[in-house]
Parts: sequence; structure tokens; C-alpha cells
Amino acid sequence: MPWTARSGESPWTHKCERGSKFIPMVKKNNRYYLKKNIHHDKILYKGEVELFSKRLGFENPQGELICTALTHPSYTFENPSSGLENNQRMEFLGDAVLDFVIGEYLYLNYPERPEGELTKMRAAVVNETTLARKAKSIDLGQALFLGKGEQSSGGRERPSILADALEAVIGAIYLQYGFEKVRKFILDMLVPEIKELDDGNYGDFKTMLQEKAQKIEYDVIYRIIDETGPDHDKLFTAGVYVHSELKGKGTGKTKKEAEQNAARLALKKWEGKDE
Repeated sequence: MPWTARSGESPWTHKCERGSKFIPMVKKNNRYYLKKNIHHDKILYKGEVELFSKRLGFENPQGELICTALTHPSYTFENPSSGLENNQRMEFLGDAVLDFVIGEYLYLNYPERPEGELTKMRAAVVNETTLARKAKSIDLGQALFLGKGEQSSGGRERPSILADALEAVIGAIYLQYGFEKVRKFILDMLVPEIKELDDGNYGDFKTMLQEKAQKIEYDVIYRIIDETGPDHDKLFTAGVYVHSELKGKGTGKTKKEAEQNAARLALKKWEGKDE
């Protein structure tokens, strides 16, 4: 949605039009910032937001931007008078920035790989499972603004919510600090994941585990051990058993995804890289 300026305004003041509401913006150093007329400081979790920003290593975080990134739609639905915008639009921006940064990195660092392989490599890294795991590593879930219903149903640990929020945080970092800072943030977080793809498996952890087990004549069996959520939004938990011993559990929106994540964890343990 474009930034629009009303007649008579200073060229340094713009407003983001959202329906009949105008959210004041300020332009500084060719970037746009929300003016501090949204009373996010009244929100219960302000302290957690500040701690989260410091945890990421960013100085002088702009409260409104990070608040938006951490605000789940369930919060604004239950608190329409809060003055906050939910993080869906910022997630859209962060998703685009994330795809570009990883795409650029793969293009520059793997000149011998064809387009099809680069696409598989990006998909193996930029996905809900990986992003949710990275979000947990920075305690993002504890800083989220969630509605009471979402919070009571385990929303702070739900992979889809964590992955979406991390993309929104990426959008906020880009808006406040610019491309170079967000690029460093993304690459510091995901290059280690990319390095694990150098052998060409591109996230097919089930095949990798099967091949490893076959070398010592161990059998590998997967079982779905839990299902939660409504039919349209199921979350599956799979267990992988190697030589009849449970070696890993993983979750996913499909049984296949859950099994892949269980195999990934089993491989990590097998190789002595427990997370």
C-alpha cells in the first residue's frame, strides 16, 4: 500500500493510508518511520519487546516497527482499540527480503549449480520448519503479542506463528536499519543451514537417514504419534525409530513434513549435533 501525503504537509511528513485511518510517518535519511503517536508503551509486554530487540543486537530499536512485527492478528482482533497493526503486511515484506537475500547468496556462492538446484537449496532453507527453529533460538515466541485464545492454545510454540513472526521481524529490521543490516542478520542465521546442503541432499533427511542406517543394517520406521488442531489446520508429530529405538520427533502440517523433521533431528543426534 503506497505512502500518501496530504496537501500542505511538510515533505518530511507522510502518512500511510489504511482505510479511513491515516498513520503518521516521518521520512529520515530516505527511509520512512512511524511517528510516535501510537501508544505501544501502554502494552503489557513493552519490556519484553525491548529485551527482544537487545537480544538481537540492535541499538535504539524503533518501538512501533518491532511492535508491529511481533503483533499476531489474534491480538488486534481481541484488542481493536490497541492502536496496533498486526504483522501480516510486515511478514509479506520480510518474506520478499528473505527470499532475495538467500537467492543472491546462492547465486554468488554456487556458480556451478543450475537454477533447479538453487531453487531446491533455497526451499530447503527458507521454510516454516527452519524459520520456526531459528525463531525459537532467539526466544521470539516469548515476545509475541497474542490473543488470549491463541496464547492458551500454545501459540507461542506454534511453528507457523513463529516462522511468520520471524519474517515480520526481518521486515522491521529492513525498514529501520536498511538492507546491509538485514542481509547480515539473515546470513548469520541461515548460512550454517546452507552449508549443510553442500552434499546435494537439499533437505531430504529421510533418504539420508535411511542410507546411513542401511550401512549398519538397521531398520528405520516412522510413526505418527500425535495430531492436534482442527481438520483444516492439523499439526502432526512423527517419531522415527532406528533399530526399534526412538531417535527423533518432528512436527509438521503434513505427515511427510513431520517425518522429515523427525529424520533431521535423528541425523543431528547421530552426528553429535544435538540442538
